[in-house]
Order: sequence, then C-alpha cells, then structure tokens
Amino acid sequence: QAPSPRNDIRDCTADPPYLPPTATNTTERLAALRGAMRAHGAHAYIVPSTDAHMSEYISERDARLGWLTGFTGSSGTVVVTQDKAALWTDSRYWTQAERELDCNWELQRTTSIESIGMWILKAVPVGGNVSLDPFLFSIGTWNSYSRALHGSGRTLLPLETNLVDQAWGDQRPLPSSSEIYSLPAEFTGSSWQKKVAGIRQRMEQHLRRPTAVLLSGLEETAWLFNLRGDDIPYNPVFYSYALLTNTTISLFVEGSRLSAAARESLRSGCPGPLCVELQGYDQVSAHLRRYAQGNVTVWLGTEYTTYGLYRVIPQEKLLEENYSPVMMAKAVKNAHEQELLRAAHVRDAVAIIQYLLWLEKTVPQGQVDEFSGARHIDALRWAQEHSRGPSFQSISASG
Repeated sequence: QAPSPRNDIRDCTADPPYLPPTATNTTERLAALRGAMRAHGAHAYIVPSTDAHMSEYISERDARLGWLTGFTGSSGTVVVTQDKAALWTDSRYWTQAERELDCNWELQRTTSIESIGMWILKAVPVGGNVSLDPFLFSIGTWNSYSRALHGSGRTLLPLETNLVDQAWGDQRPLPSSSEIYSLPAEFTGSSWQKKVAGIRQRMEQHLRRPTAVLLSGLEETAWLFNLRGDDIPYNPVFYSYALLTNTTISLFVEGSRLSAAARESLRSGCPGPLCVELQGYDQVSAHLRRYAQGNVTVWLGTEYTTYGLYRVIPQEKLLEENYSPVMMAKAVKNAHEQELLRAAHVRDAVAIIQYLLWLEKTVPQGQVDEFSGARHIDALRWAQEHSRGPSFQSISASG
C-alpha cells in the first residue's frame, strides 16, 4: 500500500488506495442496499442518523448509517445511488470520517439539505425516484427535501419498507428486551394520573379543543407515565408511543417488558378514563389511521413526530405546535422536582471535587491518561447514592 502523509486516514488517490485499519469494507453492504433499491424502483436512497422518535442518541439497532458506512459519529446523512455513495457530516467528524470510511464513499463537508439536494439533482436523472423511510425523518426535514427537489422532475417517494434494514438482515441487533420499570414515587414529583389530568385540562382550554394528543418523543412517554427503561445507552427511556384522548389512554409498547409493578400502576384505573390500554409498539400507525377517521383533532409536537406518522392524519384534523403539551409540562419543574435536581447536582459536584483532588495527586506521578481519567470519574459518579450511570460518554481531553 502506498505510504500516506498521515497513515491514520484513507488516501483514495493512491494506487492502490490506502485504507487505515480503522476503515470498514462496505462493498457488500452497498451491493445489498443497491439490490433492494432496484427491487423498489429507487434511484437514490437517503439514510439519516436518527431513529423513529427523533432521539438525540440512538440504540445500536437504529444505527443504520453506522452499519452501512462504518462511520460512528453521532450526526450525518447518507445518499446512495446505483454508482455513487456520499456522507454529509459536520466539522466535528471530518477527520473521524476519513479514518472510518472506505473509498466507496465521498465525504461532503457540509450538512445543509440544499447541498444534499444539489448532489441528488446531479446524480439522479430527471424522472428518477428519491426514496426514504418516512418514519426516520421529521416533518420539517421532509418538507426541506420536498422543497429542494420541487419542480426538478425527480419524485420524493416514501417507502414503508426500510431498505437498510432489508440489506442488514439477521445481522441487525435485536430490539431491547430489558425491563421497563416504574420510577419510585419519591422521584416523580407527581403521580402519572395527575399528569394525565393536567394534559386533559390543557386540551379543554385550547381554542381548537383537540380530542387527542399524540406522543412520539421517548422522554414524553417516560415522563408522563413515570416509567423508565434503558433502550438507548445513557438515556433512561424505552421505545413507545402514546395517544391520549379525553376518555382513553393508549400506550404502544412491548407489553411483556413491563415490570409487574409498572403494569399494575398502569392498570390501576381500569375500567375508566385513567385505564392505560397497552397495544403493540408497531400498532401505532394502524390505530392512528382508524382514530383519524372520526370527527377528531390530533394535537402533536412537530419536533418529535416523524413525517410517517404525520401523514396518517388528514391535514384538517391536525393541531400542530413545535412541542406537545406533555413536552411543555415536563419542562416546568414543580417544587419537589427542583429540590431533587439540586440534590442531584450536589451529589455530582461531590464526585467532581473528589475527581479533581485525585487528578491533583496522580497526574504529577505520570500514572493517569485521558481514558483512565474518564473511567475514574465514572466510578466516582456510580458510587454516589441513586446513581444510574453517566448521562453521556465522558468526553475526556487534556493539553
């Protein structure tokens, strides 16, 4: 292999091309995806780095962009055609991408949808279909792609089948099967029944008098029902949707994962308007489609709702705001929650002070590097009362 001025990044101009050991061979993965694209008549396929809930962090099962490209940064967009493949990401990740991508990929050093649109217009002939999974794109992002391709003779085509999942096949990680548990009452600030009553009151007070609230953000269902899980590393959430009406509550979740106490808590008001009806996680679209046939108005927050769910509801039956009333209620902490927050910050401060003291003693001895330092602060935090682990992977750097 040709020597590169930097041997930790790829050199696709060399003959033969130079790839560092950190690069992933994606030839077979791209061939499988392109086969699926041909079968579905897609001339280009867009793959985002998000999940179906617009989560900031995602599970391994949802890391489609990472599997397809080998790129492990937290943010990016990919477009694949039959003869080209490109990744767009921001400046935090350019060097990382050059280490992880093989020479099947072009790296685009921007993130704007306009630039992705321009690339697509050059790569896809007039009359071509540009496809994506509508359950992985926010309403705003879908609209931006729609505008970028408008009047160009290319069609933006939503496909319910996810083509990356098809290519990934049985190698794709399984869904989480860990327990979904009730948050102890001392940590909640309010019972879930009170929270539901508060949201229903907001529905009644709204000028449009919505008949239902749709919840797609994972933090929303976790907060509303005082439940927690660990489906996504560093985030105490679980995969779910909810539809709350004036008289019914539907929670779309893998019911077998609920702890006995969680299930009992949700069923305590049955039968009646405070009875939570459990439905399969994948039943949300069908349920919403049936519900939207009636004389209804569905209130949703556009920030966390995917275009896939949004398009199930007729436009005239929608009440759109940036955030759902649950997200707004969750943002306002009551006195008990404020007290808990302060106490948590004090405990964390103790761990930080212990850490700084430890650094002061050990760094001069030359016995600590960034990695061992990160592991030590994680251990100090774990040792604090009520700790459930860090809120993200420690970012550790010196010098």
